[in-house]
Amino acid sequence: MTDLIAIANDHLTAQIHPFGAELWSLVDADGGEYMTDADPAFWTAHAPLLFPIVGALVDDTLRVDATAYTLPKHGFARRNPFTVVEHAADRVVLRLVDDARTREVYPFAFQLDMAFAVEGMTLRMTATVHNPGDVPLPFSFGYHPAFAWPLPGGADKAAHRIVFEQDEPQPIRQIEKSTGLLLPGGAPTPVKGREMPLDAELFRADALIWTDLASRSLSYGADGGAWLDIAFPDSPMLGIWQVPGARYVCIEPWQGHADLVGYAGAFRDKPGVVILPQGASRSFRMDVAVRPA
Repeated sequence: MTDLIAIANDHLTAQIHPFGAELWSLVDADGGEYMTDADPAFWTAHAPLLFPIVGALVDDTLRVDATAYTLPKHGFARRNPFTVVEHAADRVVLRLVDDARTREVYPFAFQLDMAFAVEGMTLRMTATVHNPGDVPLPFSFGYHPAFAWPLPGGADKAAHRIVFEQDEPQPIRQIEKSTGLLLPGGAPTPVKGREMPLDAELFRADALIWTDLASRSLSYGADGGAWLDIAFPDSPMLGIWQVPGARYVCIEPWQGHADLVGYAGAFRDKPGVVILPQGASRSFRMDVAVRPA
């Protein structure tokens, strides 16, 4: 297996796998692990990056002008090796660029840089998409980290909750489990004001999805145990998911989402897709601040 890349300070150590630029571990100075145990009975991923799509497309088909391309759920960034372009003791930057294989399924030039840095008790992650091509670049991007549930510190799993920055009274969106496509309409939110107690039953129908989230930060944890303060200032959408019964919960800031059931339009016209001009860049930050028990 390719060696993990470690970055650290006196408070936190993060380990990143260059395949997919995937965060595998976040440990505090006392050895508490804040990421998934990746139990194969549930889900073996850790924190895949979702690019150039978030979620599933109708029939896995990406429509660009008059041409259809086959692109599976969540895109290809998570299935490709990144190159390390910077590495210091407390930070690393990894890069993925287009090649002949990516252009077979996504006919655009791109550069995706993924930066990780530890500052005090915070892991800062910044994904930057650059368009080096000669046509506008349509894309979506999402984070998909699986945090330990329960978190270190000894609090009961059933006591864990998510506290949003703002009230979130709007209905949530759900997906059609057999296809991964977004269902029309909404379902009643499990959020009471700003708080959502966590329970495996929430995920029997798959992910909870907010396509127009008011908050740009939230806290996850339990009284008497550790907390994570998570900020995602550049992402207007959110998914929260687990395989019911697993020892993780995914908290996923997104720019984009799965196709709506029956969607037949072009990819560039889909809600949530960014159209990046030639020579332009756009970044998506996610900060995870650790508050140990």
